[in-house]
Amino acid sequence: MHTIKIKRVYEKPEKVDGYRILIDKLWPRGIKKEDAHLDEWNKELPPSTELRKWFDHKEERFEMFTLRYKEELSGKEEELKRVKAIADQQNLTLVYAAKDPKINHAIILLDVLKKVK
Repeated sequence: MHTIKIKRVYEKPEKVDGYRILIDKLWPRGIKKEDAHLDEWNKELPPSTELRKWFDHKEERFEMFTLRYKEELSGKEEELKRVKAIADQQNLTLVYAAKDPKINHAIILLDVLKKVK
């Protein structure tokens, strides 16, 4: 069975990561493209710039951020299905740059993708 997981871009890439997708609109600071070992840079699935700036990685806003981000994702069904199809064929790693591993958009996207049929 293939897995979908999340991983910070600053963590060492591993073979078990499978297909690696950067899910940030902005390129991560201090990372060279060749060192990221990405298969794709997806700029369609990250939160909108407005939502990302509003959230500002403030824990007290995470619940509302989650609702708003899921609302944004609800309009991207075809792209979600495309990415889920990759995960049906091989391991998939959603790569992100946020510092906090507990409050970030990758967690939300992972949850949404697991429910895509």
